[in-house]
Amino acid sequence: MEPALHLDVADGVATVRIANPAKRNAMTTDMWRALPELLARCAGDPDVRVLVLTGEGGTFCAGADISALTEGAERSRELAIAAEEALAAFPKPTLAAVRGHCVGGGCQLAAACDLRFAAEDASFGVTPAKLGIVYGASSTRRLVELTGPSAAKYLLFSGELIDAARALRTGLVDEVWPPEALEKRVAEFAQVLASRSLLTQAAAKEFAAGPASPDRIAHWAEQERGSGDTAEGVAAFLERRGPRFTWTAAGEPGGRPDPRAGLPVSGR
Repeated sequence: MEPALHLDVADGVATVRIANPAKRNAMTTDMWRALPELLARCAGDPDVRVLVLTGEGGTFCAGADISALTEGAERSRELAIAAEEALAAFPKPTLAAVRGHCVGGGCQLAAACDLRFAAEDASFGVTPAKLGIVYGASSTRRLVELTGPSAAKYLLFSGELIDAARALRTGLVDEVWPPEALEKRVAEFAQVLASRSLLTQAAAKEFAAGPASPDRIAHWAEQERGSGDTAEGVAAFLERRGPRFTWTAAGEPGGRPDPRAGLPVSGR
């Protein structure tokens, strides 16, 4: 199987699978380059309300393909950071489903998602100290925000792997499940997210990222007034039925389709 990112969309959920089985799903240069384009496509698709990132088979992602670093380390790192930032800025909820190894660049991608669910046998590591690489400033801040300074320094200074139980205690992951139960739990929770108001989620995601300017607060107030989601939510509550929210993020930052989207990835 050639290294690739595979995309499936069903029932409001886009599932992106990292596939490079010969190297435990390590990300190649072409895969780093492809991810922002794939995300732009999903951001602009009104049928996508949630994105799940996972690995093909029994592992999530073992990091960057080291052979790519020998070919052009600086360019490869630039592409990895751009992919991570595109994932962090994705305007809809994102959930990493982690099995097996989640190491290096793979851990960067998981940390850039909004939530992380892991199998009990998953292992996590941030390994630039093993390669003499300066970890990116934004990646470091994101890790610190998840785990706190001490746990982040443990991971960064040592490059040691930690198990899922420790990752849960430090805040690196949100839920841990038996391997056989993870897929079902991720699918069920993704449907929960898809059923909620994307307006609420998109605004909360932006506000959680940092202080909001008066213009952005006013923007979201205007979106709420014109969305119809509030009226629908109240009506559904009174009628004791599930709401049918219709607001989409297609017009939000990061929510416009990229005309180049889809060329280096496969959909199935």
